[in-house]
Amino acid sequence: MKFKYSNSNKRYYTLDYFYKEKFKSKVFKISLNAGFSCPNKDGTKGYGGCIYCSKLGSGDYAGEKEKSLVEQFNDVKNIMLHKWPDSKYIVYFQANTNTYAPVNVLKEKYESVLFLDNVIGINIATRPDSISDECLEYLEELNKKTYLTVELGLQTIHDETSKLINRGHDLKCFEEMVKKLRERNINVVVHIINGLPYETKEMMMSTAKYLSNLDIQGIKIHMLHILKDTALANLYEKEKFHVLTREEYVDIVCSQLEILREDIVIHRITGDPNPDDLIEPKWLIKKFGVLNEIDKEMARKDTYQGIYKKYPQ
Repeated sequence: MKFKYSNSNKRYYTLDYFYKEKFKSKVFKISLNAGFSCPNKDGTKGYGGCIYCSKLGSGDYAGEKEKSLVEQFNDVKNIMLHKWPDSKYIVYFQANTNTYAPVNVLKEKYESVLFLDNVIGINIATRPDSISDECLEYLEELNKKTYLTVELGLQTIHDETSKLINRGHDLKCFEEMVKKLRERNINVVVHIINGLPYETKEMMMSTAKYLSNLDIQGIKIHMLHILKDTALANLYEKEKFHVLTREEYVDIVCSQLEILREDIVIHRITGDPNPDDLIEPKWLIKKFGVLNEIDKEMARKDTYQGIYKKYPQ
């Protein structure tokens, strides 16, 4: 069986395939750290951030914020040029909340790198409660100049879990922001996390079902990882909640892919924790092993993304 959006053995709609079809070129995302803060850390929405967040604020592999954005960009680009001299680039504002600033500040930061050679787009990682109406207007203008994607952290549709992880917003807030972005024809990618404390497989499947019925263009699926010096590490030490095994995670991801619409691009299906800070799960360090197990399980089941297109909400 060959999945319709694939030029490889993948049975799901990979980001690499999407970029090659759209831009007719190899495309790299270059992660940047623009030095933004987060309203869930400074008291606007809460303190301490989400309980799993590292001190770098979801930007463990973004650039060094002490350097300018152009310097951060060129550091990565110069490495990529040796192997892929004709590639194109998407600048990815990754660390913390990348719309959490006045619009004039956002414009200066975004546009300092947006018009560099061979940059064809921008991805902006943010929170659904941190995009002002003025920012929406600017993003609508920006969307006409470049290939824009806004990445929204959701993590789970279950508000009880959101409270436990100190997310700082509810599902309704998320729904309203997706609607506002899509009304402006802005592409939306949603982050979810499997293995959040006390969530069952059925709860994780409900999150995937919900998103498959929503007007989104992409999804990032993460595995919860417990890092040193986080509130999550303290909770784990105290309560020793269940951490998914690799086999459980592979089963859940394959099941989620089966119910996700076939046109939703899968931007990520596992995580990249810093090994030096990782407490659990240790199996997550072997990223390519996890990816291979997902491929093998889908082949074993002879299944693919979107095979179950009709299902109850």
